[in-house]
Amino acid sequence: LGEHLRICPQGYTCCTSEMEENFANKSRSEFEAMMKEAGRSVQATLTAQHRSFDSYFQDLLNKSEKALYDAFPSMYGELYTQNVKVFKDLYSELRRYYRSSNINLEEALNEFWTRLLERLFKLLNPQYHITDEYLDCMVKHAEQHRPFGEVPRDLKVKATRAFIAARSYAQGFLVGSDVVRKVSQVSLSHECTRAVMKLMYCPHCRGMSSVKPCNNYCLNVVKGCLANQADLSTEWKYLMDSLIGVADRIDGPYNVDTVIGTIHMRIAEAISNLQENKDSITNKVFQGCGNPKISTKGSSSEDKKRRGKVTLEAKSSAQALEMLVLDAKGNLTALKTYWITLPSSLCSKKVMASSASDDKCWNGMTKGSYLPEVMGDGLANQINNPEVEVDITKPDMTIRQQIMQLKIMTNRLGNANIGNDVDFQDTSDDMSGSGSGDSCPDDVCGKRLSKSPSTRQPETHAIPKQSGHGVHGATSRSLPSASLLLLLLWVAAMAPQHLWR
Repeated sequence: LGEHLRICPQGYTCCTSEMEENFANKSRSEFEAMMKEAGRSVQATLTAQHRSFDSYFQDLLNKSEKALYDAFPSMYGELYTQNVKVFKDLYSELRRYYRSSNINLEEALNEFWTRLLERLFKLLNPQYHITDEYLDCMVKHAEQHRPFGEVPRDLKVKATRAFIAARSYAQGFLVGSDVVRKVSQVSLSHECTRAVMKLMYCPHCRGMSSVKPCNNYCLNVVKGCLANQADLSTEWKYLMDSLIGVADRIDGPYNVDTVIGTIHMRIAEAISNLQENKDSITNKVFQGCGNPKISTKGSSSEDKKRRGKVTLEAKSSAQALEMLVLDAKGNLTALKTYWITLPSSLCSKKVMASSASDDKCWNGMTKGSYLPEVMGDGLANQINNPEVEVDITKPDMTIRQQIMQLKIMTNRLGNANIGNDVDFQDTSDDMSGSGSGDSCPDDVCGKRLSKSPSTRQPETHAIPKQSGHGVHGATSRSLPSASLLLLLLWVAAMAPQHLWR
């Protein structure tokens, strides 16, 4: 009569205790495999989106750099050949920033213009002996003289916004994928294992192997088993929305195709401004810093002058960017409800549950209708789950940590959406908020990139490694504060207790 059964209903059975245990192990491994398979599909989508954008962005930067190396030698002669390293260093710094190195982007651009001005000023005035001290004085006056015209200021604003958006956008896909990977590895509880076994294999013990589980019965089991996972839904949706928002910026106001693809052209424009206003700028520098000594080395400046005009062009890939963004937005929209639709997805596609109105389905005891109502989503809604005993006062810590990761990344995307590069320490006070990225406190959003590299530490959040290129200098860093994280996790864990006392 099945008195030996510990999970399935006791009654006439064709299962031994050993068979029941084997079925329990089998159902557990199958359910966990289904979870991982569903997760891999989401990971694959996010990883593919990251790879597509990363490839596109890196290609833009490479083409701009190549165009500079191809055109500048004939345009500027020694002005270019003696300063190749300055240009190479700029593109190197831009790549390092995009890959998440600990770099202040504004500072890197300022350094480029300073170094370029020092080199070009000496080359354009070969008849003078210009010392390092004199160059220091000249640089101090450079802001008011604007030797490169408006290009440095304009490029700083546009390039920083484009790079901030691009970097956060690329990281957002990686963080989303990493969260799914880690959550998919969370083991089933003992209570869940029993419930899944009862759902999937107890019909076999009653000689009803062809009878499918009732749909609502399956939903209650899976919702109970995945209660913690469902709690990811709110922050997950915010992340998807934030990525869509930044995608619109990338193909809109912060258009990376226009900005990144024309960096070489803006540099050429800046050098032309300096050349055309050489005499005026030199006179202003002499007025402010004094006349330098005449150089004893005779030097002809003929080769240093511009050697005829070479037309620089930017090959637009605007249509490719538009298609890239459209594809990403479609996928992100589809993924918004992943965590709360997962139970019905597993029940309909994997467990092959019967329809809700079917009265000839397995209801956990026998073949018949399933009467209990379907529970809501999330941990707090499982207090009366008839199929899975869920302790709503003990949230899963791994999943709570991943919720925190989603909040941090969403905050970063929210700031990128308004052109701010805010480090994660700056945003730590805002982590307990909604994390929607729609708004943030003035004292957070108002913070622009610091002028001082010694006080700026932009990366303190562990970002998953980028395949192919790698995320250097970020993967080993911890969250903003260990004590803060523990406090927030404790608050998250205690909240349900207060709810249900």
